[in-house]
Amino acid sequence: MADLPIMTPAVPEMFLAVAGMVLLLLGTFVRADAAERTVTKLTLVAMAAALGLVLFLGGGTATAFGGMFVTDGFAVFMKVLVLLGSLLAVLMSREYLAQEGIGRFEYPVLILFATVGMMVMVSANNLMSLYLGLELQSLCLYVIAAFHRDSLRSSEAGLKYFVLGALSSGMLLYGISIVYGFTGSTGFAGLAEQFATAARVEVGLVIGLVFVIAGLAFKISAVPFHMWTPDVYEGAPTPVTAFFSVAPKIAAFALILRVMLDPFGPLIEEWRQIIVAIAIASMALGAYAAIAQTNIKRLMAYSSIGHVGYALMGLAAGTADGVRGVLIYLAIYLVMNIGAFACILSMRRHGDMVEGIDDLAGLSASNPRMALALTAFMFSLAGIPWFAGFFGKLYVFMAAIDAGLYALAILGVLASVVAAYYYLRIVKIMYFDTAAEPLDRPPGRTLGLVMVVAALLVTTFIVYPGPLVNRAGEAAASLLAG
Repeated sequence: MADLPIMTPAVPEMFLAVAGMVLLLLGTFVRADAAERTVTKLTLVAMAAALGLVLFLGGGTATAFGGMFVTDGFAVFMKVLVLLGSLLAVLMSREYLAQEGIGRFEYPVLILFATVGMMVMVSANNLMSLYLGLELQSLCLYVIAAFHRDSLRSSEAGLKYFVLGALSSGMLLYGISIVYGFTGSTGFAGLAEQFATAARVEVGLVIGLVFVIAGLAFKISAVPFHMWTPDVYEGAPTPVTAFFSVAPKIAAFALILRVMLDPFGPLIEEWRQIIVAIAIASMALGAYAAIAQTNIKRLMAYSSIGHVGYALMGLAAGTADGVRGVLIYLAIYLVMNIGAFACILSMRRHGDMVEGIDDLAGLSASNPRMALALTAFMFSLAGIPWFAGFFGKLYVFMAAIDAGLYALAILGVLASVVAAYYYLRIVKIMYFDTAAEPLDRPPGRTLGLVMVVAALLVTTFIVYPGPLVNRAGEAAASLLAG
């Protein structure tokens, strides 16, 4: 592993950070009526360029900033997902912000800075750089959750997210301080070496580890640290909710995978039972709490909590196959959720947004293409063969079984069966219920294109799964080799 004197491994992050500062200044000097449109276009260009840099500079493993930052195959894989999620979120936001009259040039810049934080999280190789990336992301997310400042629900969402996010940050920092107090190190390599050679594990160190897990569990909205998710998903502007459901969650999963399997890998017997408990609780809550929901954004929030539980099964396995399963799951989850939220963003009546599940009644008659696409996403989220979501669950279930976690795998299957009810209920409403008044047709080409491409990916994954499975396997091997 090379530690380069120049900061080559961090070039994509540095490029995006500079681009964000330039765009922030540009937005203040460009004419007000053109600033938002200009900055949004340039933000998309900057993210696409950063994606190219990540892929171009992604060969091999290297560290920078005194070993606090690492780039490897795992980081490249996760950064590609993060950048795609952020880019699609900005793209899908344009029409919504214009129609709601809340378009501001600060919006894409905040997402860009949040993306920088997420990329730092993915490449964190030290507890200090971990916290730096996490807070850079979080501070931006607090603001965009409350971006619709004239909406009481949006302001409430931002405030709740901020208060609970501050609590989770405090727990994380407390855990980090305990770990540092017992080991005298914050570097992942130093921690891994100490734990691998330690004759026994101190009780205080386990307590610190529990606090670290609690702080990270909040960021992936795992039970019992999920309490912010339904209210923030419902109250935040819909494109912000779409963004929250993919990019930050993927970055937080990358972080928890690296932290648990790199520095704390030798302590797997101490933390596995915690992850198993969190996974079971998340799957159960996601399966049962969503049944009574009438708001589709709250339903997607509980769906998200359930899917976190399934993905945590791969982490609980603690093997290369487990990590590969999580990576495949997250890649498929990105496509499923972005497609589903493209449909939700298209739910308008007389030009106004509607969020009720019953508002989808009769959609198959008024807009058969959108109904067909949403059906594909619901089937995939439910894990019905042979949609992409089925294979995402298959890989994590297989990893859990191979690791001897039979009870966890069985509970995961049972939770999937229960969760299938509320996904299939949406399909039933679209095709068999009659609408008093139909929804408007989808508002624009961008959402339609995202919908079509995502639907094709989730339905045709079975035809050619090799590239994703192979890349995920290489990324998993890279993480565990480190």
